Amino acid sequence: MKKGLLYLVGQLSLGGLERQLYDLLRVMDRERYKPVVAVWGNSPDEHYVGYIRALGIPVVHLGEIPSRLAKFRALRRLVAELQPEVIHSYTFYTNIAAWWAAQGTTTIPVGSIQNTFTFERQNSGKVLGRLCGRWPLGQVYNSFNAEREAKHSATLFRPRRIYVVTNGVDLNKYGLRPHPQEGYLLAVGRLAPQKRWDRLIRAVALLDSKGIRLEVRHAGTGPLREELEAMAKTLHVDHMIRFLGARHDISDLLADAAFFVHTSEVEGCPNVVLETMACGRAVIGTDAGDIPYLVEDGKTGFVVPREDEAALADRIATLLEDRDLCRRMGEASRRKAEQAFGLDRFRSEIFAAYKAEGWKDQ
Repeated sequence: MKKGLLYLVGQLSLGGLERQLYDLLRVMDRERYKPVVAVWGNSPDEHYVGYIRALGIPVVHLGEIPSRLAKFRALRRLVAELQPEVIHSYTFYTNIAAWWAAQGTTTIPVGSIQNTFTFERQNSGKVLGRLCGRWPLGQVYNSFNAEREAKHSATLFRPRRIYVVTNGVDLNKYGLRPHPQEGYLLAVGRLAPQKRWDRLIRAVALLDSKGIRLEVRHAGTGPLREELEAMAKTLHVDHMIRFLGARHDISDLLADAAFFVHTSEVEGCPNVVLETMACGRAVIGTDAGDIPYLVEDGKTGFVVPREDEAALADRIATLLEDRDLCRRMGEASRRKAEQAFGLDRFRSEIFAAYKAEGWKDQ
């Protein structure tokens, strides 16, 4: 039987879902499954294109096609040409395109949500959000929180079948690192409103007012950088917080970090939390998305309510003052990563979703 898997993705920039797709392609049997990647958008940042092609996988660009209707037709022609057994839309807003391209063929369409159900629908627009929330009828969600939102939503525009497959992490790349004697507090993520880095700045200011000194390093870019830098200066903690900008050496930054803090308001299954735990570092995170599923409160780190900045500051102070607890939590984090976050588990669960939708892997 002819094999073939087609992946449709909005872009291949330096992002979490793009890395998950790359890792999935990297650990599958590419000779057997003959994957192809189609890119819907036209982003100037194509970070993963070269990496994917280096795996011997063709990358087809649809973004240069001027109109959406023409792109729909081009994707349909691509499906007719390749005759893939599965077309997996890896971004929410391309779900409906994958579904439509598979109509009238034997190709099985599978959709995705990589954030919360509400966030994805709202950010895709009223009409597109509804269509992509409903079709394809079988969709892979990367978080239990998104599944819960969808199932409790009053809308009819939700899939019939949801498969939760939490993200995976390369346990070799993000290996256990010796715990530093001191170390800084590391934060990683886009400087965007939903990440709520203002919470971290205010927590640092609160700790500073109590005479607790610390160093924070943040890796990531985004539209709020100037605003957050100004906020840190206004609160007189700009000397304690370094904004590093875009970095490609997160594992090295984690190696020198004492622990990790994540302050997001909206999340799916954040890659950086998995990477941090794989490196053997404790995590202090808000109760957003699947963080409460990933971080065992009191064992591998702390989970705090999103609006409780006093609790956030208190947990930071706890790990600053008790380095032995910080180390033990980091070791427990690595053990959990080895048990639950590996890429082999990730690939197996993705393929199990395809099979549940009717794929015959022979």
